[in-house]
Amino acid sequence: MSKVVSMRLRPDQWERLQRMARRLGRTPSEASALLLEESLRAAEFGFIQFRDSPVGRQAYVMGTSLAVWEVAFLARSLGDEPDRLAQYLDWPSVKVRAALQYAAAYPDEIETALSDNDRGPEALRAALPGLEIVTIDDR
Repeated sequence: MSKVVSMRLRPDQWERLQRMARRLGRTPSEASALLLEESLRAAEFGFIQFRDSPVGRQAYVMGTSLAVWEVAFLARSLGDEPDRLAQYLDWPSVKVRAALQYAAAYPDEIETALSDNDRGPEALRAALPGLEIVTIDDR
């Protein structure tokens, strides 16, 4: 059951929260709950931060351009071997492990993103007008 929390915000904080809520298409209450949840997750999982993306807010690996679901995708492709993935990405293994621990803690979030990724280029083209898809022959 959810709990109601009351807090006092300075006028500038209230204005910033309202702007964020509008940008997210949420009420200030919903936006503050989302931001609190993201802050709690970032505090619980080192090297994880939340960013806006074309598909909404997502967990990313700090200091990289990869979302956590992308790291999970690569890990599966490489046989779920964190050290091998760290070497492949040229990252410290602690970053890979942080991403995989986050993915394990929030499997529904990760599976949804992986499922969306599996929809293919036509779905992406519909979601992102003007998208150009380039095919590279790696032979």
